[in-house]
Amino acid sequence: MKVVIFCGGLGMRLREFTENIPKPMVPIGYLPILWHVMKYYAHFGHKDFILCLGYRAEDIVQCFSRSGECPESHRGLPKVNGNMEQGLGGLHRARSNLELFESDIREWNITFADTGLHSNIGQRLKAAEKYLSGEDVFLANYADSLSDLPLPALLQFAKDHGKIATFVAAKPNLAYHVVDYRTDGIVSEIRPIRDTGLQINTGFFVFRRAIFDYIRDGEELVNEPFARLIRESQLMAYRHDGFYACLDTFKDKQQLDDMFARGDTPWLLWEKLTPVK
Repeated sequence: MKVVIFCGGLGMRLREFTENIPKPMVPIGYLPILWHVMKYYAHFGHKDFILCLGYRAEDIVQCFSRSGECPESHRGLPKVNGNMEQGLGGLHRARSNLELFESDIREWNITFADTGLHSNIGQRLKAAEKYLSGEDVFLANYADSLSDLPLPALLQFAKDHGKIATFVAAKPNLAYHVVDYRTDGIVSEIRPIRDTGLQINTGFFVFRRAIFDYIRDGEELVNEPFARLIRESQLMAYRHDGFYACLDTFKDKQQLDDMFARGDTPWLLWEKLTPVK
């Protein structure tokens, strides 16, 4: 089953990194977040990828091409300074991960699709249609979302319902608080947003090919196309109560890097489970 990954955004809320590299190349640990997303799908046997490119597309092509050499500045290699022993250990771990990266991309089939510099998600998906010939069902994902989602369960859910589109809904990984107050302004409750019933679209999708009949030129995927699907009862939400995180801001990157450093990495399913064929 082919996997479409949306990799073309400008990543304006991560400008500390994305002025020099595209957002999908921002490293978590020692490897780009795009690799983490692709490795997740490959773990479940889905190794045929369509990367919808836009901003700094050449950097992604260079790094993920079998014949390309990923620039050193994109690899997230630690500098050997300060504590020399710790630095050299970090460098060794980085080199080991790069060997894994290079081994993976030799096994994956990657199509690089130029989907425009300023295109929205709907336009990028529409541009990938020509690469999905013969695919009645395919997967799609944002390039900045990580999860421990049980993918076979999602696919079975989508198959059982037979709808045109299914997305994964989960609690947002946000530190905001929800406020309840009376009409006179007296506050009755403040609680973390994760303690509410609020769920969001995580960007993990299962689509049937008929999705392209619902997308018009210039439309954003979750606006007009999803509204049409909703009117026809053709859109399903799969609830996931496990881990979900999005690399959207500098704070998100810090959080994910901290988790990686202490070994708290629930999205690295391939390090915890037997691969599913």
